[in-house]
Amino acid sequence: MSAPLLLDLYCCQGGASRGYADAGWSPVGIDIDPQPRYPFPFHQGDAIEAMATLLRGDSLPFVDPDGQVQHLWLSDITAAHASPPCQSFLNLGAVNRALGRAYEYPNLIGPTRELLVESHLPFVIENVEDAKAHLIDPVRICGTGLNRPIRRHRLFESNFGMTGIPCAHGRFVEPKYWTGWRPNGEKRLSTVVQVYGNAGGQHEWPEAMGIDWMDRHGFVEAIPPAYTDHVGRQMLAHVQAVTA
Repeated sequence: MSAPLLLDLYCCQGGASRGYADAGWSPVGIDIDPQPRYPFPFHQGDAIEAMATLLRGDSLPFVDPDGQVQHLWLSDITAAHASPPCQSFLNLGAVNRALGRAYEYPNLIGPTRELLVESHLPFVIENVEDAKAHLIDPVRICGTGLNRPIRRHRLFESNFGMTGIPCAHGRFVEPKYWTGWRPNGEKRLSTVVQVYGNAGGQHEWPEAMGIDWMDRHGFVEAIPPAYTDHVGRQMLAHVQAVTA
């Protein structure tokens, strides 16, 4: 029996998709930018427009791993995941204005949710902690709770019952990883791997994140696949229970 298809909106380089695949799903990714490192079938396009296309009853073209163009219909999809851009919740608007930049980042959580609700699919919406006010009853997952030396807290809203993973920061107490923290000019090490921007210690990112195919930009944007492995197993159990 083939794995059920999961649509991954705003997929970037595929951190979430990899976790869902590990949990027993067959992901198809959608992203507005080219994603040559994305390891699953892929459609390049605006996620909102792609969902609207499917809801109209039209098909969506995608490229499979063999480079062949296939067509996806809403009826082919069993569930959906969405990671709308998080930049609008990270105070980058004020930073952009201070630097004279003319662009702002839109909040796409609401419009994305509206389309997912209309689809009647089981769905998950993932975002950063600062997006909490825009998510409905989200659960939180922390990398330390999954025994990974990383505190990348992420929130997950769903339209089915789901549990998160609590923090276990106390598991990692040895200061041995790169950090930019230098109080009074004194270099201090971190107890967890720090994945952001042009931070140092990038050779430590793959093992900490559980990712070995991304470039630096992909790592910075990604969530560890272990997060959506946890989420995806619960989603699959939900779908199987409903089917039964």
